[in-house]
Formats: sequence, structure tokens, C-alpha cells
Amino acid sequence: MSKKIDAKDLVAKIEKLARERMASGDVVDLRSLRELKEKKKRRSILVVEDDDTMRAALKRILESDGFDVRSAADGTQLGDALGDMSVDLILLDVGLPWINGIELAKLLKEHDSLREIPLVFISGKTSEFDIKRGFEAGADDYIKKPFDIDNVKKTVRTLLKLSHE
Repeated sequence: MSKKIDAKDLVAKIEKLARERMASGDVVDLRSLRELKEKKKRRSILVVEDDDTMRAALKRILESDGFDVRSAADGTQLGDALGDMSVDLILLDVGLPWINGIELAKLLKEHDSLREIPLVFISGKTSEFDIKRGFEAGADDYIKKPFDIDNVKKTVRTLLKLSHE
């Protein structure tokens, strides 16, 4: 089992050196500078959704908004989806097979390295009881299906901004 290496400081030094070298040249390639800045700013989102169509749609929506997205169909695929990726936010369906989203959220919030990651439920289960259970399990927000794309994007950006502060 390979251990995840925290190389943020190394990446920051490399990016700083690249910026300095670009700036010291006679001509600065603005496209390269923008790409470097965008690469640094990209945030990662994990989508756990059992419906293939919904999972693909959320992936496309979030990637079009500039996020790196990994996905899993259920809790059993979560380990593979996380891999060596750092996660900045988790979107989670409630109605998952094997381990439902509420149970999975509780497990995520009990894990030392995952408990501070913002968690958003996206679910067709929309009763007050379901929503209450979602927040009790550690959700930062609860989005009802069918959802508004702009609302999903706004919720994700807001929670990422708050978690970064």
C-alpha cells in the first residue's frame, strides 16, 4: 500500500520558480501564466452517486466550472475514487446501495483526515425527516433532486470559499 505524499510545499516552490523564470524573460507568455495560475487554483470534488446518468451529469457540470472531479457509484468504490487525490468537497447521494449516504457521511465525519471536508447531500429524499438526518450526519448543505445546476455550482463555490477561509 502506497502512502500519499504531501508535496504541496514542493509544488509551490516549483510554481514560484516557473513564475520567476517566465517574468524574467523578455516576453511573457500570458497563456502559460494563466494555465499555471488555473492549475494552482483547481479544487477537487468527489461525487458519490449510484445513478450513472446523474453521476456523469454532475461530473460534467462541475468540470465545466473548473473543478477536478472524481466519482464513485457507492461506498465500496470510495477508496478507489479517493486514490491519491486530495478532496476539497464531497457531493453525496442519500440513496446508495450497501451503505446508504447517511451511514457513509457518518463514517466520513469520523475519519481524521476527512471530517473537515465540506459535505453536501444531493438527494431525491426530500422529507423534513430525511433532510434533518442529513444535517445530523454532518452535511453542510442538502440539495433536493431534481436540482438547479446554478444552485449546485453556487453551493459548491460558497462552501469551498468558506472552507478555505
